Parts: sequence; structure tokens; C-alpha cells
Amino acid sequence: MKHTRKQMAAVAAVYAYIRSEEEAAALEAGTLTAGQQPVAQPTAQKHWGLSGRLDIMQWRGLMQMRTFRSHGVR
Repeated sequence: MKHTRKQMAAVAAVYAYIRSEEEAAALEAGTLTAGQQPVAQPTAQKHWGLSGRLDIMQWRGLMQMRTFRSHGVR
């Protein structure tokens, strides 16, 4: 049976996906050895989103501590 380039690329992609899933499971279980290198996943830093979430959490904390008093407005 002769394999085409597309078939070989699809199989390689599936193997890479399975390998990354196994490495993630090994990292969670703590069984990844020192010789094995995990696949690096690029992470994007979203500073504005992080700042907004921190502000929301801070306001909620202040509201829960009843820092703000209602002045007849409800």
C-alpha cells in the first residue's frame, strides 16, 4: 500500500498530538524523567485582561468587606 504525503502528514500530526497528551499526563502524575523534555507550548501574556480581572477581584473583596456604604442608593 502506497502512502501519500497528506496521509503521512496526518499520521505524524496524530502521533505528535498523542505524544503531547502523554507528556502532559506524565507531568501531572510526576513521572516525567530528567532525560525527557516536555513539548514547549507558547503562552501569550495578556496584561490588560489580567489587570482587569485583578481590579474586579479587588472590588469584590471590598464589597464583601462592606467598605462602601450605601447612601440611600440601592
